[in-house]
Amino acid sequence: MRFLRQSLTGLFLVSLTLGLLIYAGAMVRDAIEDRMSREARVPQGRERIFAVNVLTAVPGTVRPDLLAFGEVQSRRTLEIRAALRGTVVELADGFEEGGQVRAGDILVRIDPTEPQAALDRAKANHLDAQFEERDAARALILAQDELAATEEQAALREKAFKRTQDLAQRGVATEATVETAELAASAARQAVVSRRQSLAQAEARVNQATTSLNRAAIALAEAERTLADTVIRAEFNGTLSNVQIVAGGLVSQNEVLAELVDGQALEAAFRVSTPQYARLLDADGQLQKAPVGVTLNLYGENLSATGRIDRDSAAVGEGQTGRLIFARLDSARGLKPGDFVSVAVQEPPLERVVRLPATALDPSSRVLVLGEGDRLEAIEVRLIRRQGDDVLVRAPDLTGREVVTERSPLLGAGIKVRPLRATSEDAAEEPELLELSAERRARLMAFVEQNKMMPSDVRTRLLTRLQQDKVPAAMVERLESRMGG
Repeated sequence: MRFLRQSLTGLFLVSLTLGLLIYAGAMVRDAIEDRMSREARVPQGRERIFAVNVLTAVPGTVRPDLLAFGEVQSRRTLEIRAALRGTVVELADGFEEGGQVRAGDILVRIDPTEPQAALDRAKANHLDAQFEERDAARALILAQDELAATEEQAALREKAFKRTQDLAQRGVATEATVETAELAASAARQAVVSRRQSLAQAEARVNQATTSLNRAAIALAEAERTLADTVIRAEFNGTLSNVQIVAGGLVSQNEVLAELVDGQALEAAFRVSTPQYARLLDADGQLQKAPVGVTLNLYGENLSATGRIDRDSAAVGEGQTGRLIFARLDSARGLKPGDFVSVAVQEPPLERVVRLPATALDPSSRVLVLGEGDRLEAIEVRLIRRQGDDVLVRAPDLTGREVVTERSPLLGAGIKVRPLRATSEDAAEEPELLELSAERRARLMAFVEQNKMMPSDVRTRLLTRLQQDKVPAAMVERLESRMGG
């Protein structure tokens, strides 16, 4: 009975399984027949519409900025050199790296012993030359007096000789008397010649004394200059740099002791391309005195200065291109010679140009504008300038049209779009602020305080900002990037 019951159960399960398989096969067959009996239907395609940001093109007058990078320089830099060889016996209190000096201050004093002795000798020689000149002048006067007396005696001897000749003709005087008178007159004339020679020698002595006095005066002036060269003074107000001596050191002639830099007379030297240089020329081909803005980006605090173009370099320079331009800065607070700065030069204004985002322009100088039925049209424009993330373009058919501000590979002429127009002016974004932990704040403040290369006013502003509850995120990022945090 048990075997029969199990056999019937197994037979029932087999029959049920076969029935289910037959039912499933019938369902599959009916589904296939129904699918094959249907008519083929093509799904209706829908046009894809893209949402784009648009901007109305409004032509106007724009004064573009020519952007470049340059270096701050001092217009007055003086090398302080030793005019004499000797020992440094005195240095100014501020004669050190970064020391501030004023015009006329004594910076260095070299041992004046030898120059002072040379000056004393020159004074003595000059005094001797003066005495010699006076003696020569007195000797000249005496020689002139002696010549006058000798000439008077010669005249008297000549008269006596003529009188003796008259007496001899009348038979009163003898021939011997006449000869004696003639010899006396001849001796008197010889004496006159001798006195004239003495006068000439006295005049030559006066000339030599005058020349010697001039030489002595020149030597005295040179000795005074040499003594004055032992004292080095500041030529103008400035800051000392590259100081290379100490008190008591021995310096050689023409040795560089330091450099004096005028930190108030600053200029920015920057290089531009030749086409950019051509845009800065006026109708006469002269460089325009265009306004210039200089910016030094330092730890989130920008140091700015204004000025005007002053001049350009005389030559391009070996291995260089473009033009080197110098701009004189008006007030450069915090800037130092050697700072690498960004320079913005205001170019002449451009008329009838449209400012657009740079993403609106493709490499072929074309933009997409809205046409009939919100479909895009491609318009070719002329690129005038690039201004950071914007471009200045000009096209006759662009006025008043709505331009797509951001292109993508999916956009092109004929594509239907959904324009997104700004309904109001966007508010200025507030700078992102961070709440610093006590440890992070202390670490940043310690870094700022230990940075000696940072100007004192910038350091004070940064410390004030760091003490606030919330600190600008950009400033924190800059500081940590420089401190390795």
